Amino acid sequence: MTDVSTLERTIHDLSSKTAQQDDEHLWRQVQATSEALANALRSREGPVDNHTLLGQTALPQSIKLLLTTALRDTPIPTDVKATAVLEIIRVAANFCIDDNENRSHLLEAGVIQIVLLLLEAYNEKILRYDSQTQLTLFELRLIRTTLGALLNASLDYDEVKNRLNSLEAGQTTLRLVAQIYTPGSWTRIAKGSPQTVEEEWSLRSTISSWGWRLVSELRNVKDEAVQMFSVDDLPLLIPPLMAFIPPFESPANYFFVGSPTFTTLVKSDSDVLEDACTLIESLSLDVEDIRITLARGYFFPSEHSGVPCLSTILDFVELGDYPPTWTDSGVFDDSERERKEKSFGMCKAALVKAVVEVAGEEKNSEVLWDDSNSGQPGGRFISRMVGWIKSYVAQASDKTVHRPRDDLIIAASLSLGNLSRRSSSATALLVSPYSLAPVLASPLFLSPDTDLKVKHAVLGFLKNLAQSASLSPVISKALGDSGVVRQLRESGIWDERSDRMADVVQLNAIGVVKHLCSVDVEHTFALTIPTFSSSASSGLEQILALVKRTDSIPVKSEGTRVLVNVIRSLWAVEPSNQPLSQERQRNREIATQLVLTQDSADALATLLACSGRYPVLINESILALTLLSMHSDGGQLVLKALSKPMTPEVVQSPMESFATSPTSDVSSPAIIPPTSARPKLHVPRHALDMLVFVLRNVDNPANYPQEVRVNVCSLLLQLTKHTPEDDITRIKEAMRSTLEKLMNRLQLATGKDEMLRNSIQKVLSAWA
Repeated sequence: MTDVSTLERTIHDLSSKTAQQDDEHLWRQVQATSEALANALRSREGPVDNHTLLGQTALPQSIKLLLTTALRDTPIPTDVKATAVLEIIRVAANFCIDDNENRSHLLEAGVIQIVLLLLEAYNEKILRYDSQTQLTLFELRLIRTTLGALLNASLDYDEVKNRLNSLEAGQTTLRLVAQIYTPGSWTRIAKGSPQTVEEEWSLRSTISSWGWRLVSELRNVKDEAVQMFSVDDLPLLIPPLMAFIPPFESPANYFFVGSPTFTTLVKSDSDVLEDACTLIESLSLDVEDIRITLARGYFFPSEHSGVPCLSTILDFVELGDYPPTWTDSGVFDDSERERKEKSFGMCKAALVKAVVEVAGEEKNSEVLWDDSNSGQPGGRFISRMVGWIKSYVAQASDKTVHRPRDDLIIAASLSLGNLSRRSSSATALLVSPYSLAPVLASPLFLSPDTDLKVKHAVLGFLKNLAQSASLSPVISKALGDSGVVRQLRESGIWDERSDRMADVVQLNAIGVVKHLCSVDVEHTFALTIPTFSSSASSGLEQILALVKRTDSIPVKSEGTRVLVNVIRSLWAVEPSNQPLSQERQRNREIATQLVLTQDSADALATLLACSGRYPVLINESILALTLLSMHSDGGQLVLKALSKPMTPEVVQSPMESFATSPTSDVSSPAIIPPTSARPKLHVPRHALDMLVFVLRNVDNPANYPQEVRVNVCSLLLQLTKHTPEDDITRIKEAMRSTLEKLMNRLQLATGKDEMLRNSIQKVLSAWA
């Protein structure tokens, strides 16, 4: 058994001697002694814990002194010092493996920092020569050993990782690895002896594997604010993608087909691809500068030193494929190949996310939308995304295509959805030459059988287009002509059988009709009037039924806002310059009668009661209830809805925290004492309570503008006009005291306060 204590003492003595005398014989002793000690530390098995024993010695200081001395005259050691440095670093690597105490000792002694300096020196050398062939086999071994030492020191140990991150070790490692091993580069190797070529590429492959593992380890820290990479590192992540974009070399042209080295390199290419795609995705999600520079670089390659980063990402997503080595060379069996193909799909999915994030960056809306070419609205990026959508449609109708590319339609729809928030952009996508409205509204995308992710992407795109409809009649007409509301109604997306879908899909569909119904009453007719040729109930009935049964607060809120917009459009006065056709008038009457239901009034009252933190929602519900009250049949519906008790399961939500109080009366709503610094949360037993809260505007979770309080008065006045005296009594009992107190407080009011006082006066006068 090796006596590690004797070896440690010898190394300690040699560290002092070499610091004083630069002697080749001494360095050979250092090399031999270090090799023996490194070999002894490769295993933790045995009767004595050598690692703990050596941790109590001056070994870390001896290692530091030896490395400092060896690198004193040159950052990269040569000759006998180089072989000695390799063995010294092996000692450090094996000394700290799976041992946090020894890792800490090396860190405190400064060994970790010196080892990193060696990596940085090699990085500079490669960049200076601009050629990966400048490294000898020995240098590759030394780099591999150095990476191994840093990896052993940092695995699951934040103290070392944090120090390495502060020294930008991740960047150094990525840049070094990217130069030493690029997927596919081994297919273009220079000639040499088989043994030399195999050893060289085996070393390069290992360096790549260990380097990427170190990068991953350094990124896995508790401090989420740590950002290791910058825009300058993006070009390093693109070459791995290029290796998987056809055309490919024939496997017959590769060296050593079927050898272990060949198998290792094929697997290494795949591993690097996965690592690069994961990092691109992460950087795109987390770093604004990355998203911005990717967009700029699409039009100006000089942004990335000539590397077309975003263009290559798009090429990989669209054209990337499995290389022939996966199927023709016997490297993978069927199960391994299946796993690799699944991982390859995940790589594409990661880059789809990156593309969508770049398109979703607000600062990129003008960068990626280029109007310089009138024949190609939006420019190259927009045209390519539209092409992906239309290609999907063509593939879906082609019986020779097994399955169209879902990832392309998802990427294109989400990207264009992000870039269509301006009305000018939305308009350009819906008119010639793109004319996307009938494409997006087709049953291909909006049917019960459509893939959920595809449906989510397309509906998100449609929602953003519809959002601009109020600013452009062209958008409203294009979407109306496409029949998108009818298709949504018949798609079953709001049916109970579809509740298993993600809420966001149903919510996006709600968003489409919500925006359209606020623009043109024709969209409202399509949503509210059932089609006799269809067995489906009306779209509005489906949405209100969903609102009743869902537990999703956004669906409840936005679904009811659809009703608000429906009522607004039906009650709106037709433009004087637009002739009113008999069909349009008949549809308006039919739709109005369909909306005048207790369910409609109850839904609005629930929105009112449950939206205390959101003055906009409060105001919308009040205005819609007021409009309903204007109809001769609506007053009673609204009165009943306002007085209907709210059950606990209805009012409980993330927006408000309600409770019931059997002792409180209508004019004295119960209040939950605050449990934190947040404002008091009122507890409405029914919507009428919320009207009291809004008028009082004291100790509320939100400050209600005077316009909202004036609208409460308008609702009360309207109810008084269309409700029998006996039925309005409860409203008067609940509101009179609050109105009178406000009236007294506002006697000398001016401006908006005066407007509120006048509104209150009208209500009290009507009740006199």
